[in-house]
Amino acid sequence: MTPAELGDFAMGFPEVTEEQPFGPGAYVYKVAGKMFAVVEPDAEPPRVEMKCDPGLALHLRAEHDAVGPGYHLNKRHWNTVLLDGSIPADRIEEMVEHSYERVVAGLPKAVRERLAEAR
Repeated sequence: MTPAELGDFAMGFPEVTEEQPFGPGAYVYKVAGKMFAVVEPDAEPPRVEMKCDPGLALHLRAEHDAVGPGYHLNKRHWNTVLLDGSIPADRIEEMVEHSYERVVAGLPKAVRERLAEAR
């Protein structure tokens, strides 16, 4: 999966915005103002940081060499995934969706309900 494909997939969820608060080179995807993915297309290899359940994060790190603790983020709750082609696109999409859902779960009830209706 390319960084552009990942960005397109992330933008398919309700109320997602794409921003560059860290300047060029890092695309931040947010839902209701909360970050759920950071794509770095210019890194070598390109990578994405995504929020993850701590237990699942450890499992994914053990399962895939291209998954490690979050870079400059809380390493318990964030994974860095290298977009080097070693992980199938559908598996990365599952990780993106999980990240989105983790962030939505922490939002106020009214916002969660609005997002659920939009899906």
